Amino acid sequence: MTTPDILCIGSVLWDIIGRAPSAMRVGSDVPGRITRIPGGVAMNIAMTLARFGLRPALLSTVGRDAEGADLAREAARLGLETGTLYRSEDLPTDSYMAIEGANGLIAAIADAHSLEQVGDKILRPLADGRLASEAAPWAGPVALDGNLTPDLLARIAASPLFRAADLRVAPASPGKAERLLALVGHPSATFYVNREEAGLICRSGFEDAAAAARGLVARGVNRALVTDGGDMAAEAHGDTLRRARPPAVLVTRVTGAGDTFMAAHIASEVQGMAPEAALARALEAAAAHVSGESPQ
Repeated sequence: MTTPDILCIGSVLWDIIGRAPSAMRVGSDVPGRITRIPGGVAMNIAMTLARFGLRPALLSTVGRDAEGADLAREAARLGLETGTLYRSEDLPTDSYMAIEGANGLIAAIADAHSLEQVGDKILRPLADGRLASEAAPWAGPVALDGNLTPDLLARIAASPLFRAADLRVAPASPGKAERLLALVGHPSATFYVNREEAGLICRSGFEDAAAAARGLVARGVNRALVTDGGDMAAEAHGDTLRRARPPAVLVTRVTGAGDTFMAAHIASEVQGMAPEAALARALEAAAAHVSGESPQ
């Protein structure tokens, strides 16, 4: 196995997304397009990292069903390391379903039950020598997502397998943001959240991304990057605060925008870009994603 540049730990599944060009509300029945594409937070991050020239490894689970075989093949075709996937004999491949209209995300359901049930089996490559071991822990970047259970996130926070890692953390959705509380106080964790998610983690409302980023650091987060749709984004680390405004674009899709932002920022830092440039590049990548200009 070729040593990867980064580990992506979390959900790897199929996204089934229905998009309509018109505004929608509860009960709408409109024409549109339905697509099935590789998805899940860890998968989205890994695909974007690959487009930026990095070699990510997936630590997740897919079933030994037809959907899992298709997904593993597609991931390998995209340049992702799939030999680290846990292949479950009795659990199905996870999936995510979303409905999007011209007015944004209408509703979504994430079925990540298989990922939750396999637990720490997905971490075996970090202990058995394929990627690392307890004696020689992984020392590079790790992207974690909030589809992992609170128990597993807490175990990762305390595990010697991650004592040398550079943890980059995303909540997966506002509904799972509070799962990241297990990693508050971790000395190397960087949180990538939107303003709503920051408020849920801090149990407080914030008027803008800068206040949210400061609030997360005050709460004990090592470093926080907060986005706020088309409004100003912010990064806080200690006493340092950076702000940047995303490019103005026509929004044609929203699913995966936060994952794209996180991956582009990680890739920029791995490739040696200065902090201000890395933040700007990440916002440009997310804007290109929501405008439909980047690959799905």
